[in-house]
Amino acid sequence: MGVFAIHLPDVGEGIAEAELIEWHVKPGDLVREDDILAAVMTDKAAVEVPSSAEGKVLELGGEIGEMIPVGSVLIRIEVAGDGNETEGSGQSSREEVASEEETKPAPQEPENKTQDPASAQPKNEAANLANAAPSVPRASGTKPLAAPSVRARAREEGVDLRQVPGSSPAGRISHADLDNWIASGGIQQGGVTRTQNTGVEEIRVIGMRRKIAEKMALSKRQIPHITIVEEVEMSALEDLRAALNAKHKGERAKLTILPFLMRAIVEAVREQPDLNARYDDEAGVIYRHGGVHIGIATQTPAGLNVPVVHHAEAGNLWENAGEVVRLADAAREGTIKRDELNGGTITITSLGSLGAIATTPIINHPEVAIVGVNKMQIRPIWDGQQFQPKKMMNISCSFDHRVIDGWDAAVFVQKLKTLLETPAMLFVEG
Repeated sequence: MGVFAIHLPDVGEGIAEAELIEWHVKPGDLVREDDILAAVMTDKAAVEVPSSAEGKVLELGGEIGEMIPVGSVLIRIEVAGDGNETEGSGQSSREEVASEEETKPAPQEPENKTQDPASAQPKNEAANLANAAPSVPRASGTKPLAAPSVRARAREEGVDLRQVPGSSPAGRISHADLDNWIASGGIQQGGVTRTQNTGVEEIRVIGMRRKIAEKMALSKRQIPHITIVEEVEMSALEDLRAALNAKHKGERAKLTILPFLMRAIVEAVREQPDLNARYDDEAGVIYRHGGVHIGIATQTPAGLNVPVVHHAEAGNLWENAGEVVRLADAAREGTIKRDELNGGTITITSLGSLGAIATTPIINHPEVAIVGVNKMQIRPIWDGQQFQPKKMMNISCSFDHRVIDGWDAAVFVQKLKTLLETPAMLFVEG
């Protein structure tokens, strides 16, 4: 029998390490070749690592949440034959440290001094008094009995004495009863004692959630945001969308607002190409793209993903709509490819039916602009003579103020508004 070490493979160009987010095996498990051993996270893509040998799992190379360098030992397996390691050579540094700790002499504890009987008393004397003298129930509607000093202290502590059970004769409330009540945090209502929930659950921020946190912190730290909110009258676009969906029902992908907005962005950045760009702030270089690669912020069970519809300028409404659905499904199922998450030049974010009236979207670094879709609703709009019910939706657009001036940002937002309010212009060349 031999020991076969499986190393973390190169999971992407330029990637030096990956975060371990899931083990599929444990020591003692039998695995076959190509069985999935673990999942690691790099950027926003999860990668499954298969086994390249058959045998019994001897040792795991890390814990969930650890960063594992590419090329380091991920797992060791006992195999038939010689393997690629001599048995015992694979002792982990964690075990070595533990072994060293075991050989260190234990620190001697100081001898216990004789305790004074008084010091051995429990510190919470009020709890002892409460245990020694059971509380006396008070008839409903009767005033609590307590000395003026107890009442004054209860007012200072914000305690309603009507809720405090008294342990003295006739249910009289003493200072000890008040101490016990405050210490326990109990609230008695209708004879039922409720206590405060002081539990704290520790949840490690790992995997996708850590990547999202790092990305958002980087964006807010590096990019001075400017956000513009504008309302858009959506009746014409909604009528057109409904007519197209009815005409091609069952034949083509259902059209949502997104493919129309994608088309509007393509037209708008054609006039303002500086917004269709990525800014390398370390090198001080702006990469202005000819192709429009639109990221679609997508909520998944693991957190927020941004799959990218590449070359949206080359797709029609239905092609872009179908690509949005395909990428969103792949992101939620965890089957999306790495290159489908990279290369965006401008992003759309939408909360759908949960959307608010306005939002302040955070730019997807290193892009320089993001378009936020807010909730659509009927609002009374003044037409010059009277209020008319109109289907309205706000768009919230954020820009990197280092690259995009306020004037250019406003021109871009107004262009989107014009195109969405007169959707026929989306299909007029030039």
